[in-house]
Amino acid sequence: MAVDRTPVLKRCRSLGIDPQVLGINKKSNRSVRSGRKVSEYGLQLREKQKAKFIYGVLEKPFRNMFAKAQKVRTGTTGENLMILLELRLDNVIFRMGYGRTRKEARQIVDHKHVLVNGKQVNIPSYRVKPGDVIEIKEKHKSSQRYKDILEVTGARLVPAWLEADHENLSGTVKEIPSREQIDVPVNETLIVELYSK
Repeated sequence: MAVDRTPVLKRCRSLGIDPQVLGINKKSNRSVRSGRKVSEYGLQLREKQKAKFIYGVLEKPFRNMFAKAQKVRTGTTGENLMILLELRLDNVIFRMGYGRTRKEARQIVDHKHVLVNGKQVNIPSYRVKPGDVIEIKEKHKSSQRYKDILEVTGARLVPAWLEADHENLSGTVKEIPSREQIDVPVNETLIVELYSK
């Protein structure tokens, strides 16, 4: 599988992302300096790379998700793309506070710690639906790992479209998020322009 080995903070700097978006509580001490004027294509490409990097999605799955977003009859393609990215199981685990970063949330899903409606799901890209109940498996709930994670993420705000019960390490998807509820610094319009060339 393709792995991006670029240091995370370096990648954040090059894309102009605050590391906190990824769940990393480090302030990048260097500001983003750009001496050159970036072309329109360069701006569009940067937005796509930002979205892929934040959600940890590779090019092919990202392109497939874009194709799905185009087929949705309501809303704009860009908004639908952001909503589809947000509804990924690894992202939902991160949003509920059961993973410090999306990368860690993906690993938790990969390691078969997660149940969706009582069934084990180990596919990070699994798309959750409103009404889905997501929880950490009973045998892992008492592990030190989750105590450590909640110590870091306990104060993190859970988005309004999700409900999280930190006592029982479970949560519910209340509704499909609207674009306003997705606090990711990505201009999805530029991604749409890039793909529609």
